[in-house]
Amino acid sequence: MKKNTLAEISNEELLKRRELFKGIAIGFSIIYLLIITLILYLLVTKGLKEISAVVFVPIFLLPTTLLPLLIYFGMLKKEIKSRQL
Repeated sequence: MKKNTLAEISNEELLKRRELFKGIAIGFSIIYLLIITLILYLLVTKGLKEISAVVFVPIFLLPTTLLPLLIYFGMLKKEIKSRQL
C-alpha cells in the first residue's frame, strides 16, 4: 500500500482533508468538554471520596488521542499555506 504524503495530494483533496480533520477536532473537543463538565458535576454532588479514580482516566487519555490529530491538522495547514490556497 502506497503512503500518500501531503505534497503528492491534489489541492481539492488537501482542502477536503482539512475540513474533515477540522470537524473531527471540534467533535473531540466538544466531547472532552462534556466529559470534564460531567466529572466536575460528580465532584460537586458526590464529593471526592465517593468517586472512583477510574472516572478521571478520560481526562488524561483524550488529550493523548487528540494530539496526533492536531499535529496532522497543523501539517495540513502548513501545506495549504505553502501552496497559497
